[in-house]
Formats: sequence, structure tokens, C-alpha cells
Amino acid sequence: MFVRDKMTANPVTIQPEASVPEALDLMREKKVRRLPVLDAHGKLIGMVSEKDLLYASPSPSTTLSSWEIPSIMAKLKVDSIMTKKLVTILEDLPLEEAARIMVDKRIGGLPVLRDGALVGIITETDILRALLHLLGGRRSGVRVTASIAGAKGTVAAVAGAVAGVGGDIVGLGISDGAGPSGAEWLLTLKVQGLGREALVHALKPVVDEVLDVRET
Repeated sequence: MFVRDKMTANPVTIQPEASVPEALDLMREKKVRRLPVLDAHGKLIGMVSEKDLLYASPSPSTTLSSWEIPSIMAKLKVDSIMTKKLVTILEDLPLEEAARIMVDKRIGGLPVLRDGALVGIITETDILRALLHLLGGRRSGVRVTASIAGAKGTVAAVAGAVAGVGGDIVGLGISDGAGPSGAEWLLTLKVQGLGREALVHALKPVVDEVLDVRET
């Protein structure tokens, strides 16, 4: 899975001379929380978030009158509050690498470029949707979490055990070094075509311990 598979293509953008109220209105209309900022030539020069715009707006405790606020806000332009030092990525980047960049740099959204031009944006919400898909979160079935050895062939043995009794794996996630002792791996499966007892019985010979099982 790559960034291009989960990004929002052709994102809503704004120009640097737009006012803060215009940017907020555009976000609310389009139901987005981030706007790439493009100059007159279509070049990406910044990014502005809803949080940036709200921080720039007067607080409810301001001493400004209701007549002063609209005039002042109309003069405050996007280019004065946007983030100019951007971290950008390419559309063929693996999705997990985009997620790592977001986590490491504490960034909620990344502009996606192709040949230097903006072609998309990927956000935390897109990453969460991908996680939901990978773990089978919208599919019914039996969800089981087990600790397993990190040895070669362990996951293949688990898949073979499930298939051998007629189960169909529709969601899969693996987390290394996250078991009860910190040395095992955690494996989460969503399986269709088997009941809880049958699934646990099939897995016990090929996992260290079944930690949780539930129907969803």
C-alpha cells in the first residue's frame, strides 16, 4: 500500500493573499482541516491548518469591539500565518513510511508531490482509515490476538492453521516486541468462516498464547 492509494488527490487549496476568514469559510465549506497554499504559478509555498487560523483569531475575551474584529481579520492574510518550511513526500512512498514521518515529526498532514507539483495530501485520518482496513475493522468475524515467536515461518504456520480448518483471514496486524514479556510479537487476526472455539483450537498449536478472542 502506497501513499497514492490513500491520499486525497487534487486537494482543496488556497492562495497566500486570502484572508483568515476566507480560509476558515473554505475549510468549513469543503469539510477539511488543512489547506495547501499555492502561489500564482501553482507552486506549493506553504500549508495552513484550522488550528493555525483559530489561533490567529481573537479569543472570546478580547477587548476588541464586534465592529473592529471583522476589519482586523480581513487584513490578516494566510501567508502571514502559514507554515512555510514544509515536509513533503512523493506519491510512491510506502504508506507506513508516511505514517512514520508524521509520528516522528508530529505532523498531522503531508503534501504529496509529483515532479515538484502538488498532487495530493495525506492526513492522520487517511492513515487511520488504512489501519481500519488492514485490521478488518469494518468486517464481521472473530477477532483474535495472540503472542507468537518472531521466528521465521510463524505467520505462515498461523495462516496455514486457519486455512486448514476452513477459515478466511480478512484482517491482519503484527506488532514486534509487544507481547506480555516484551520479547514476543503480537498477532491480531480477523477471521471469517469459523466460530470462536474452532479458531482458538486451530491456533493453539502454532502460537505461544491466545490473549483475546471476540466476535465483532
